[in-house]
Amino acid sequence: MIKYSLICDDDHEFEGWFRDSADYDAQASEDLIECPVCGSEEVRKAVMAPSIARGSAASRSERLAAVQRDMESAVARAREYVEKNFDYVGDKFPEEARKIHYGESKERGIYGEASGKDVKALIEEGVQVAPLPKTKSADNAKKPDSAGTPKITHSGTKKLN
Repeated sequence: MIKYSLICDDDHEFEGWFRDSADYDAQASEDLIECPVCGSEEVRKAVMAPSIARGSAASRSERLAAVQRDMESAVARAREYVEKNFDYVGDKFPEEARKIHYGESKERGIYGEASGKDVKALIEEGVQVAPLPKTKSADNAKKPDSAGTPKITHSGTKKLN
């Protein structure tokens, strides 16, 4: 994982975590990064101070393991919240997300499966979607995941906290 300091064209500063620099580049080239304050998609890397390692390699790996556990816990809590409070629509996700977005279906939170192509099309239409990462416990969940396709949520008016 890599953390970048980011800044939008309105000078709002925030951080973003990415799998690697190529992941950042791919998301930035498709305008998938936006400012959490104003929603601007005009986002660039801000100047960052270098990280200077302190302590032993063992303490660094312990800290990294603790951060990873915290992240996995947060993802599991988010997934649990979505699965308890949102409607599962399976592979009908793109269709149902559009119906909600255009007012043809009741406003509610949903989740399901969608291809990368479908997700990109939804985003281009202005439909709010977000990936729902898998967790170890999700592998044993009642609702099946399609191989290679992410779970996606459309939060409507509900917010994930």
